[in-house]
Amino acid sequence: MSLKAWIAPARTALLIVDMQVDFASPQGAAGRWGLDLSTVPEALAAAERLAGAARAAGVPVIFAGLFTTAETDSPALIERLRRRGDAIDADVAICRADASGSDFVGPLPAPGETVIRKTRYSAFWRTELDARLRVLGVDTLVLAGLTTECCLADTARDAFSHDYHVFVAADACAAYEPDLHAGALKMLDLNTAILTDTASVARAWTA
Repeated sequence: MSLKAWIAPARTALLIVDMQVDFASPQGAAGRWGLDLSTVPEALAAAERLAGAARAAGVPVIFAGLFTTAETDSPALIERLRRRGDAIDADVAICRADASGSDFVGPLPAPGETVIRKTRYSAFWRTELDARLRVLGVDTLVLAGLTTECCLADTARDAFSHDYHVFVAADACAAYEPDLHAGALKMLDLNTAILTDTASVARAWTA
């Protein structure tokens, strides 16, 4: 069986994870923290190409984003940061639901496309994502997003645990450190997903 059959439009959705201002823009939280965003623009551009190819092929495009409030903040995360000695202040609050940091960047949802609002790393955690995919008749996901080792990887693992076939477009995701990106991709390839790239996916979706 070929990639074309594995990710045929009738069975597949494209899931774009956390491509948002706070994770991707110099004006967002990651930029304020001084993280290295140099690989992010290429990943955003690749994800935009994926979204265009998906829409042209009739593949559903689903956006998952972090949308937080004080009520949904993770006590475990806050305590973990405290135990590590990290600063606990207002800057820890990222992707606030009512602030520009949660805005999508790069590929943007088109009218009518599904947006999953999540409060933890995985797009499956206490969201309607699995139910939405079942209604669509989808059994396969192509993933893009930020960051490779965190929300992208957690979502891929949960997708696999929900019995979806998982493909990760390696050039359409990024991390702030090259070794984290490479290590996450190696782990995903070993345990959870099949690695591919934007060009290969676009070719497979071309009639």
